[in-house]
Amino acid sequence: MNTVLTLVSVSSKMEDFMLPCLTKQLIGLDCPGCGIQRSFVFLLRGEFSASWDMYPAIFTLIPLLLMLTLNYFFSIKFANKIIILLTFLSVALILLNFILKLF
Repeated sequence: MNTVLTLVSVSSKMEDFMLPCLTKQLIGLDCPGCGIQRSFVFLLRGEFSASWDMYPAIFTLIPLLLMLTLNYFFSIKFANKIIILLTFLSVALILLNFILKLF
């Protein structure tokens, strides 16, 4: 229970330090990374549906970063195939989300 409260308090403090999107400020269009910070905050709060709506690729990027980190320290048998799969899924979700936000 304390862990959940800690994650919620961290996520509320993170909102005070979120970086603005320079592309959105200068051009007025969302960039492919727009929404990742807010999506991560929603994820920490346990609001998975809101996190998915904000930036779907967060659900493939976090396992990808975890796998890259683990593979750096340990030898994992099928790590390369998993990393390639997660990379393709992440890129596809990022591009799909970006295209859908344009329309």
